[in-house]
Amino acid sequence: MARDSLRAPRAATPDIPDSLDPVAGIGRGDDLVQARIEGLSGTVDAAHAHVAECVVAAASVDRLDLTGASLSDVEITDLRATELRGVESRWRNVRISGGRIGTLDLRSAELDGVELRGIRIDYLALPAARVNDLVVVDCVIGALDLPQATLTRVRFEDSRADEVDTRGLRSEHLDLRGLEAVSYTDPAGLRRATLSFRQVEHLAPALATALGIRVDD
Repeated sequence: MARDSLRAPRAATPDIPDSLDPVAGIGRGDDLVQARIEGLSGTVDAAHAHVAECVVAAASVDRLDLTGASLSDVEITDLRATELRGVESRWRNVRISGGRIGTLDLRSAELDGVELRGIRIDYLALPAARVNDLVVVDCVIGALDLPQATLTRVRFEDSRADEVDTRGLRSEHLDLRGLEAVSYTDPAGLRRATLSFRQVEHLAPALATALGIRVDD
C-alpha cells in the first residue's frame, strides 16, 4: 500500500453539553443522557445500558460490566478498573484518558471513533471486533489481542505493547509506526499494515519464518 494512500482516523471528539446532571451510579439497562457519573466503585453491572452525551469521572472499580451496552459521545477520565467488560458493546465518539485498566475486554464489539490516551492496560482484547477510526496515544499495553478483528483507519502514537496477537487480523489503513511491540504472534496478519523500516528490520526473522525462508549465514 502506498504511503500516500494511508488514511488517518477521524478525530474522536465526544459531543458533550456544558451542563450535565450529576448521577451517583449506573445500573443494568439504564438509559442515561447528559449526565456526569462520578465516583463509581466496587462491581458495577451496566450491561445493556444506553449512555449518551455523558462523562464518567474518577471511577475506581473492580469490574465495570458494559456487555451489550451502547456508548455515544462519552468521555471517561482517570478510570481505574481491574476489568472493564464491553463484549458486544457499541461505542461511537468515545474517549478514555488517563488511569489504569487490568483487562479491557472488547470482544465482538463495534467501535467507531474511539480514542485511548495515556492509559496503562495490562490486557486489551479485541477478538472479532469491528473497529473504525481508533487512535491509541501514549498507552502502555501488556498483551494486545486482535484475532479475527477488522480494523479500518487505526493509528498508534507513542505507545508500547509486549505481545500482539494478529492471527486472522483484517485491516485497512492500519498505522503501526507509533507502536513499539516486542513481538507479533502471526506476522502474516500484518498484511496491508504500515510499519517503519526499523520495525520491519526487527521483524525480519519472524517474517522470514512465516514466508518459509531459510536464513543461514
